[in-house]
Amino acid sequence: MPQILWSSFVLTYKRMKKIGFIALFSLIAIAAQAQELNCQVQVVSPQIQGTTEKRIFDNLQKSAFEFVNNTKWTNDIFSPEERISCSMFINITEKLSTDEYKATIQIQSTRPAYKSSYNSVMINHNDQDFQFKYIEFQPIEFAINQHTANLSSVLAYYCYVIIAADYDSYSLRGGTVYWQKAQTIVANAQNAPEKGWKSFEGTKNRYWLVENLLQPTFAPIRDCMYKYHRLGFDVMYQDLAGGRAAVLEAIQTLEIIHNQRPLSFSMQFFFNAKSDEIVKLFSGGQPDEKAKIVNLCQKIDPGNGVKYQRINQAQ
Repeated sequence: MPQILWSSFVLTYKRMKKIGFIALFSLIAIAAQAQELNCQVQVVSPQIQGTTEKRIFDNLQKSAFEFVNNTKWTNDIFSPEERISCSMFINITEKLSTDEYKATIQIQSTRPAYKSSYNSVMINHNDQDFQFKYIEFQPIEFAINQHTANLSSVLAYYCYVIIAADYDSYSLRGGTVYWQKAQTIVANAQNAPEKGWKSFEGTKNRYWLVENLLQPTFAPIRDCMYKYHRLGFDVMYQDLAGGRAAVLEAIQTLEIIHNQRPLSFSMQFFFNAKSDEIVKLFSGGQPDEKAKIVNLCQKIDPGNGVKYQRINQAQ
């Protein structure tokens, strides 16, 4: 090979090698910096008209998106593909003052089943008590040890709830520390004027969700989440019948809670996410499985009783 061509080849090789190293370290850096959540945030305001308000809400959506997705919520390192898929849908229903709003917030999250393209719904919850102040372009700031603003506290609370539920599905009661962080946010908000944080304001609010799930009485729900996913859905790629049997066994443990605390908020929280999935899964089950799951779910989740009847109707 002529000297000039050989020199050109060596230079090109060195450059490609350098680029390869840069790309490799860039990927490592991205993986190390990747946060826990891959959250879609949407803010709508169909009942509030005006160009100014639309601009403000667009900026709110951007700020909330960046806050949720760019905050480091745990000490664990997530690769980009490991981030928890979730969404927050904020529906602003009323403008209370220049910078204060009343809204609802719908929280959803999913978890992939092992070696499958299927995503299981983990959370499907609509919080009706969401009142907050927002000044355009003001950063959303949060500190775990104090209540600075209702907007940041509510968003952070649900980030920890999403992570806690996800961790519970991978290891037995693995989300405890994040349920506790959500509880800390609740404790810090006890003097806040906004609703949703206090025990006496109702039985189905942010206070009672974490309070119940950290109590021994409701431990079977968290144990169920682990068995339901790790022993159930995560093995279905190779053993559908065995995985379905494990899901049935996991749900059966919830009867203990029903007998002690019928119609509890925590049970509704679980079945709001899982009822449709249970119907779909057991519609393809054996007749004895169908009979067991229908009788059980109609007892412990009567609000969706009609829905469970579809299992027996499936061929």
